[in-house]
Amino acid sequence: MSKKKARLMMYVPLIFIGIVSILPFLWLVRSSLMNSTEIFEFPPKMLPETFMFSNYLKVFEVLDFKLYLTNTFIIIIPVIFGNVITSAFSGYAFARLDFKFKNFWFALVIATMMLPSAVTLIPIFMMWSELGYVDTFVPLIVPAFFGGGGFNIFLMRQFFAGIPKELDEAAILDGATHPQIFFRIMLPLVKPAMMVVGFFTFMNTWNDFFSPLIYLNSPEKYTLALGLMQLKGQYSSEWNTMMAASTLMTIPALLIFFFGQKYFVQGISIGSGTKG
Repeated sequence: MSKKKARLMMYVPLIFIGIVSILPFLWLVRSSLMNSTEIFEFPPKMLPETFMFSNYLKVFEVLDFKLYLTNTFIIIIPVIFGNVITSAFSGYAFARLDFKFKNFWFALVIATMMLPSAVTLIPIFMMWSELGYVDTFVPLIVPAFFGGGGFNIFLMRQFFAGIPKELDEAAILDGATHPQIFFRIMLPLVKPAMMVVGFFTFMNTWNDFFSPLIYLNSPEKYTLALGLMQLKGQYSSEWNTMMAASTLMTIPALLIFFFGQKYFVQGISIGSGTKG
């Protein structure tokens, strides 16, 4: 088989998978430019008869979009910082330091990834309720400063483990402490991994509907994901406006991916390819 045919056989399934993956997004955009009747017509139309860009303007009329966006970023910014910095601390400790039961504690961290969130939902909610922090942003922000999550710790640990230990030894011989090694030597080398952690954190927090639904009761504290629920009525829903609002919500994630995909791909490839 020639190289051209082999390459074609490789690209055809990739193109097919790409089309299947992007089809829901194209359907979302298409529906956001229709009226409510056209969305549910059968057989479905691929394009609207009239492009209703007014649906996007209506989003700002029926929703307090600015308030929900502000609340979302009030949560996202500290959560990203907390996840990135604490997972970096934890990853550095597991990869570069020697302490008692290190392998056991790391196995315990990995085990948390296997634990369904539904199992811990009620105890955690009761804890925050007893502390009086329900209907505040605290339960949505503070957990990010306690390790950053099992997957993030694992990714950072793999990155730190791939850095030659000779750097640590040379720095220690020069009189450097571990905090100095961490901040001055290690952090600049693990920027791709930190970008990946930040990207995943942004995506998870931006799209999170369940956690704000559990902890936030006041409409003035809703995030964007929760605010979209305001468009769903008891007897009818403005589906075209909801589709327009959902399309607007995808824009920040798309921008972050396109501008940071170099770090994203580099972080995933190196993080998954290192040994520790």
